[in-house]
Amino acid sequence: MTAPETGGEPPRPSAGRMLGIGCFMTWIGFFSGAMIAVLLSKIVAFLTKAPKCDGIPTCNWHYYMLIGGAIGAVTLPWFVLSALRRSKEPQTGTSDDKF
Repeated sequence: MTAPETGGEPPRPSAGRMLGIGCFMTWIGFFSGAMIAVLLSKIVAFLTKAPKCDGIPTCNWHYYMLIGGAIGAVTLPWFVLSALRRSKEPQTGTSDDKF
């Protein structure tokens, strides 16, 4: 492995690394989106005074879970991979930044 040149653009992550990170973020995004969506279903059920179902968060939680999981499985990898692809902007130091 060679050291990156100073002053040049930093090397981009390899395709295998991007694929691995994307697959890992897909599962994390699915479950986090699903949990947020089920919380949203509880809020909607409270506000609409929906009938109660014993032992589960809301009667139609699975619809919210699948939709929220699908949204999370797409958006989290997209945000993470776009942040990895973006080149870092050079930082300009000012006298206020140094302590």
